[in-house]
Amino acid sequence: MSVRPYRDIHRRKSRKILVGTVEVGGDAPISVQSMTNTLTTDAKATIAQIKRLEDAGADIVRVSCPDKESTAALKAIVRASRVPIVADIHFHYKRAIEAAEAGAACLRINPGNIGSAARVKDVVQAAKDHGCSMRIGVNAGSLEKEFLEKYGEPCPEAMVESAQSHMRILQDNDFHEFKISVKASDVFLAVAAYQQLADVCDYPLHLGITEAGGMIPGTVKSSIGMGMLLWSGIGDTIRVSLSAEPEEEIRVGFDMLKSLGLRHRGVNIVSCPSCARQGFNVIRTVGKLEEKLKHIATPMSLSIIGCVVNGPGEARETDIGFTGGGAGAGMIYLNGKPVYKLDNAALIDHVVELCEKKAAEIEAARNGEGAVPALESAQ
Repeated sequence: MSVRPYRDIHRRKSRKILVGTVEVGGDAPISVQSMTNTLTTDAKATIAQIKRLEDAGADIVRVSCPDKESTAALKAIVRASRVPIVADIHFHYKRAIEAAEAGAACLRINPGNIGSAARVKDVVQAAKDHGCSMRIGVNAGSLEKEFLEKYGEPCPEAMVESAQSHMRILQDNDFHEFKISVKASDVFLAVAAYQQLADVCDYPLHLGITEAGGMIPGTVKSSIGMGMLLWSGIGDTIRVSLSAEPEEEIRVGFDMLKSLGLRHRGVNIVSCPSCARQGFNVIRTVGKLEEKLKHIATPMSLSIIGCVVNGPGEARETDIGFTGGGAGAGMIYLNGKPVYKLDNAALIDHVVELCEKKAAEIEAARNGEGAVPALESAQ
């Protein structure tokens, strides 16, 4: 289905950088990232968590490197990871150099926080020597004293000025492989800061509403804030900050991008909230399907609707659909057309099977392997 004009999002033009093998900015897809919460010194636990993030679809993973023991463990972590690793550095310039030497793809750092010009120069040289990019990370909760005194409180102007001061340090060292974030837990503050920053530079922007909260409130705040920015074309890579398992950040991030048509991964389930008309338990069914379909990365759409009021219309717009009917059965739709009835009791396993077959069909077509059995014959 072609994208309708009212759905068009014209992305801000930014320069492109590399985070390991992942392109960020320019015409590259918006990447989704998260951060480990294990002790980095526990390489085994950190690697295991990164594997779970990779399975969830993470493009980039950040790990904290607060001490020498953490950067010492980083080499094994980088070697075991399929995705680029960003080393989170806050104050000590030696940690940044050690992280670059250990194979980090990117350094999350604020150049003005790590000491003298000579130390910054050493970090930049290490980044150049080892092919690292950087992220300047401004946070409303840790603004420099000079900007707080100048503006009286964290505000968009203070955050952007802070970002520009860090930018100049890297530019003065002839380093341009960096992205920038200006995060805040206040949605209005974060959105305004990103909007102002987008107007004054062409570097790629890393979006986030920091310290957004638990699973539900954090998802809501992040979706409102980042959704406004993404809809207006601002943003090249995102992190949804949740007090939840890091894998959930990845799933929410992809759902956010899917809802705006900016990125497609996995099964997009269109489902009703359920009501007295439902012909089966929609809420329980969708919950089970979400769990059973997590392993499918191939983009496709699935509608699960409880009754025939909106069901046929929604099913016409999705790859696979089920519309509740009566007498313990409903209608299966394939490629927008009603094909056969199915007992409610067989719904979950059958839909999972259909989605797996659809994924195989799409992947075979992508790989030029020719035709596979058509979904219409899957009963």
